[in-house]
Amino acid sequence: MALYHLTSSIKKLKEKMKKIFLLVALVSAVTATSVFAQGGGGNADPATMLQRMKERVKPQLVEKTKITDAEADKVIDAQFAWQRGNRDVRMDETLTEDQKKSRTAELDAKRNAAFAAVPLTEAQLKSVNEFFEEMRKQQAERRKNGGN
Repeated sequence: MALYHLTSSIKKLKEKMKKIFLLVALVSAVTATSVFAQGGGGNADPATMLQRMKERVKPQLVEKTKITDAEADKVIDAQFAWQRGNRDVRMDETLTEDQKKSRTAELDAKRNAAFAAVPLTEAQLKSVNEFFEEMRKQQAERRKNGGN
């Protein structure tokens, strides 16, 4: 009788464990799907990221800086390359702080040269730099507040 009771308890425990496992698997699948659907999940394709940046940023950039669509495309290309380069520098654990500062300065110079090649007037250049600085502050504020 005791053996039957023990066997019955083990079967019930196995059934409960199966249900818990399936529930955990389901929650994990839904969470992973949601993260990837929102554009998360790590290294997105740079071309896709650039296109998304153009779709989101270009209208505001044109409106606030009074540059043309073609100029905005060139500015966004340069800004995107600069952002990707800075991210790579920050993430490179093999670089010393001095090397990171040097690489960042090189990236800044490349971006400024690309902006000058658009060509932008001094007023437009100032306006573009202010625009991206304001964007950076807004992103930092959203991160601080737990947003995306």
